[in-house]
Amino acid sequence: MEDAKQLWLQWQQYLNEFATEFTAPGWVHFAQWATGMVLCDEQHTITQIITSLGFQEEWRNWEKFAEYGVWDERGVEQCLIELADREAPARFAGYRPVAVDDTKELRWSLDVWGVCTFKHAGRNANRPKLVRGHNWVVAGDLSPGAPWLYRPLTGRLYIRAAQLPPNEVFHTKLEQAVEMLGQMNAGSAAPVLGVFDGGFARQNLVRPCSQCPRPIRILTRPRSDARLYAALPPKAQGGGKKKRGGRPRKWGKRLPAPKKHGRWGVAWEEGWAYIYGKRRKFRCQRLECRWSVAGPDVPVVAFVFQVEGYKKDWYLVTTAVELSSAQAVEAYAARFRQEDGIRDQKQRLGMEEVRAWTKKPVLRTFLVQTVAMCLLRLMQSWLERQRGPDWNPAPPWNPHKRYVSILDLRRLFWAHREEFSQFMQSLGEVEKTRRRAA
Repeated sequence: MEDAKQLWLQWQQYLNEFATEFTAPGWVHFAQWATGMVLCDEQHTITQIITSLGFQEEWRNWEKFAEYGVWDERGVEQCLIELADREAPARFAGYRPVAVDDTKELRWSLDVWGVCTFKHAGRNANRPKLVRGHNWVVAGDLSPGAPWLYRPLTGRLYIRAAQLPPNEVFHTKLEQAVEMLGQMNAGSAAPVLGVFDGGFARQNLVRPCSQCPRPIRILTRPRSDARLYAALPPKAQGGGKKKRGGRPRKWGKRLPAPKKHGRWGVAWEEGWAYIYGKRRKFRCQRLECRWSVAGPDVPVVAFVFQVEGYKKDWYLVTTAVELSSAQAVEAYAARFRQEDGIRDQKQRLGMEEVRAWTKKPVLRTFLVQTVAMCLLRLMQSWLERQRGPDWNPAPPWNPHKRYVSILDLRRLFWAHREEFSQFMQSLGEVEKTRRRAA
């Protein structure tokens, strides 16, 4: 019981950070909903959560809270961003690494708000090739370690312009990514390093990031035929013959593309970095240049990596020019931890198939899942500080296990399910007593 009480007090302390975004009764429902997401082991609908926790008499209040409750989703996201940066700051080479990607959340009915049709590339022959679902653009912290950890913090629902619901404003994925990176950069003590795949390496994302009051640095994968240029040489001072007509040059001499890196004329470097689960040896070429996507005034560094265990070359480019080759390849390889985090959010917290129908429940259910996932990782950091890094020993059937999964954290909560249900019940009773007294 004492162990359960300590866990609950810390969990409630994290949830208290969101109290300013709700009324007092609303915060109680929010806290119960987020906790129920962790404790429920089935489909994570409101009905199943309250049934598993024994709150059946509160079903109507929960449904009204999800549909009509007055709370600001952006304010909740901002509270989560600030909480994560304060309790477990993610820092790497002086930056806050933030991963950006998109993911699909399936739903077959056309009556669900915000669904789009898209081609499904799965190998299951029984599944149709054209499916419906929600397309989310998500962002979160990448915390360095062995392995790195991903904490989801914010998300935006992308809806294709041709399938946009009435009275909604269309935003591209790149615009949504810029908004989220700017939101995290504004509330962070350290500048943000955006890490994303080549699908987001476009002018509409890279250039706005560089033009922020506090520039957002990026690390991404360019095209193999990306246009690279030398820096424009400074203008000669006086004595030169004045040219007539024409626009001034913006770009310097054209340089070979990454796939033709043999013509760069730079030496190979060798090193070691933590890449995809273990330390690997690599060698690379490093070229300081300009990139057509970033603009002529933004210095970048282009890399070509040959990594141990991989046959193909890796091409990377970053506007954080002070990063070493080992730091660049390690940070980009850590981006895959976001893929693992999205998988956990789908399989462990019910994001795989959306269970809401209308706008507010669709957006708020995803937000509560994000909060629950992030708070679980914050609880992991708290447990490591309180009990040491070996607080969760490897099980007998897997003695080589080295990291704590979301399932391990949920099992810790499940072991105290009965106590947590009592604590949440008492939380609601205290609020009812306060309202009667008022």
